[in-house]
Amino acid sequence: MSAASLVISVLCWTIIACAITPVVWLFLLPYLKGLTRAERRATNLLRDMLTPEQFRQLLWRGYLEIPSPSEPRWTYRVPRTKGYVQIIEGGRAVMRLCLQPTEYLPDADVVVLHKLMIEANEEVYLQKANKYACRD
Repeated sequence: MSAASLVISVLCWTIIACAITPVVWLFLLPYLKGLTRAERRATNLLRDMLTPEQFRQLLWRGYLEIPSPSEPRWTYRVPRTKGYVQIIEGGRAVMRLCLQPTEYLPDADVVVLHKLMIEANEEVYLQKANKYACRD
């Protein structure tokens, strides 16, 4: 085996390892952090509720994009952890929404909550949320 093919082989394995590390980390994170049983169950529910592409997006970008059921130009950007949900239109944030449960829920359950509320009844979701216009 030549030195060039050895370098290419090592490089390929390094790229593969870098690509799968975040996925493995996300699966192991609840157990490594010593999360409560509720937080582990919430993470498992989130994983079950999302498509592989949505799960990857949440992992890599830190947010989940949900297309608006009623407004084709809108996309809701739900953060993985606490924060505002943004309405994206034409690639720009046009509004921030604040809607949180009254009692503590694990972050993964809050993401599921936003996803289900937006997809089930967007009108009620928007009525309940505090709205803040985004200005440049």
